[in-house]
This record gives sequence, C-alpha cells and structure tokens, in this order.
Amino acid sequence: MGTDKAVARVIERHQAAGRYLTVEGVKTFVLDEGAGEVVFCIHGVPTSSFLYRKVIGALAAKGMRGVCVDLPGLGLSGRPENFDYTFHRFARFLAKATEVLGVEKYHLLVHDIGGPIGFAMAAENRGKVQSLTVLNTWIDVVNFKKPLPMRPFEVPLLGEAELKGITHTTWHAAFTTMGVAHADGIPKEEVYAYVDLLKREDDGAAFLKIMRHFDKSEDFRRLCLQAVEKAPYPIQAIWGAKDPGLTYERYGREVQLAANLPVVHKLEASHLLQEEKPEEIAQLVVQLAEKGQL
Repeated sequence: MGTDKAVARVIERHQAAGRYLTVEGVKTFVLDEGAGEVVFCIHGVPTSSFLYRKVIGALAAKGMRGVCVDLPGLGLSGRPENFDYTFHRFARFLAKATEVLGVEKYHLLVHDIGGPIGFAMAAENRGKVQSLTVLNTWIDVVNFKKPLPMRPFEVPLLGEAELKGITHTTWHAAFTTMGVAHADGIPKEEVYAYVDLLKREDDGAAFLKIMRHFDKSEDFRRLCLQAVEKAPYPIQAIWGAKDPGLTYERYGREVQLAANLPVVHKLEASHLLQEEKPEEIAQLVVQLAEKGQL
C-alpha cells in the first residue's frame, strides 16, 4: 500500500471510531468511547482528537467514557471562515458541545492551547467540573511566549510559507525531535496523519487564524486562574519532562504554583505525551476521579 493510501486508511479508521455533531451550526467531530463518568479531553495545536485516541481507549478500558471534540478549524471538524478562533470562544463552544452531547458533569483533561481553553471553560462551569488534569500547557497567558518553531505562524506571509513547508517528511522530523521522546512503535502513517488532519480542505488557513489570536489579556489570565484557585474539584498536573518547548522548569512550575500542587507527575515523554504514555495518563486521571468521589 502506498504512503498516501496508508495515511488515508488511518484517518478513515479514526473517523469511523467517532461521530459528528452540529454545535452552533458547525459540523463537529467527536471521538467518544466507553461508558461511565466522562473525561472531556481538550486538544491543542496543530493536533486534534487524533492525539487522544490512545488515551481515550485506555480510559474506556478502565471504566470511564473518554470524549474529545475537534475544535473548529482543526481535525475533522468544520472550518468556517467567519468563526471567532479565540481561546475564550473555543471555551464557550466546547461548553455548548457538552450540552449537545448531553453531558452534565465531566472530568477535564487539557493540553497545549487546550490548557487556557479548558481553564476558561472550567472557570465558567465550575459546578460541572469533577476534576482537572493538566498536561503540558501554560496558565499565565500574559507572559507566555510561543516556542521558537511556532512563532513564524504569527506573521503574515511567513506563516503561510511555514505552513506550506509542513509535509509528511518535515513533520516526521519535528515529531521525532520535539513531539515525542521515543518514536519506536508509532507507525509512520500515524505520524503523517497529523499533517493531513491539519491541512484538509482549507490547507490550514483556520490553524493560522488560531495561531494569530492567542489571548494575552489580563482579563483572560484572571479567568484562567479562577479555574485553579480555591477550586471545588481536585487538580493534578502531568508533564512530559522532555518537552523542549513547554518545559517543566518554566511552565510546569507555573501551573504547579498557580494551582498550589504539592507535586507534578513527570513522565519520560515529550510534548505529545498522549502518544507515548496513554496508559499512565489514563491511570492518573482515574485515580484523581476516585479521589474526587471521597
């Protein structure tokens, strides 16, 4: 089987594992597996629910229901030109998605830009959140600086050129140097699928809008902090300790201090730790959920 066909088969299997909803007029893909209490997973960029596929499978095997919605503009969801691709808008969109899904309460699992999005969602829906698990992300949005490889996407023309340069080959190189610490056992066609899921029908135009609308306001920082200050639900942080961009020393400690956590669970993984440590992540989520029931 040729490479393109193999990648297409990977995406077809991923699509078949989920379903589509209509949320505020947007055709929205959701990966939804298992039964029991809901773990609502929020992905970042340039990823989608595909990054959580192993974690969701592990959660389902442990008696929980793993759910991940592709944000508008990413993955298999729609990419409307007139959508407001900002973190706060995403937070409210996902809150609406839970209503469409009929989910009244949920454990949150957040990563990358899904961190600020999830913090805002939690702050505005505190009574619905049962626990919060934080993977490599940031919470001080005012002082956040994008890792060097992500900065060109902010700049008109340069961002378009950088995006065009993302191919199966170049992404595989980045994936194995920055995304994961150990690429053994991850088939190349699954790595390449990230590129095809990113670009799809708009060649990544919506992704560029997201990259150019990071909210760095004081108001949004205060909202994010409300998710972890005197929260009525248990919180934990799990960190890919080999992440070269969102390092534990800078961003892990930032989350730890903001949430007043005694420890951060450090895993031998890089930024895309869901690829490398799905069982460990799922187990820690289950343990925190059980703690919240005490």
